[in-house]
Amino acid sequence: MSQQQEYQRIGGWLLAPLAYLIVTLLSASLMLALYAMAIFTPESREYLVTNSQAFTLQWYFSVVTTLVMWLYTLWVIWLFCSRSKRLPKWFILWLLITVLLALKAFAFAPISDGIALRALGWPLLAAAVFVPYIKRSQRVKSTFIEH
Repeated sequence: MSQQQEYQRIGGWLLAPLAYLIVTLLSASLMLALYAMAIFTPESREYLVTNSQAFTLQWYFSVVTTLVMWLYTLWVIWLFCSRSKRLPKWFILWLLITVLLALKAFAFAPISDGIALRALGWPLLAAAVFVPYIKRSQRVKSTFIEH
């Protein structure tokens, strides 16, 4: 099989960023399901309505952020599978956004520092590994060529 034919398919180390995207999409889907359960459960809905406005606004901001990130992740997966030449730029931006969201959670979430550091570690590790690979890999340059 020639080198050019090999690049017609997504394979090799490109499966690692695709797997990370899919796992992130599944995680965001689970969060959206939990938010939906909170909205549709009468006790939770009552708590959201009667609680302080600042908490309610933060909660809805989290819902909207999760939904937007879910849609963006789905779109990046679509770019990935269609081998779009726009993917490297949008995937790197997606990685940056995940790091920023993890930093926000680390700074403002009411969880222990150990849990927050673990949550921050995965996006940082992914960005540290995938950004140089996406920017320098010949396979990436040869695979993502579609308009």
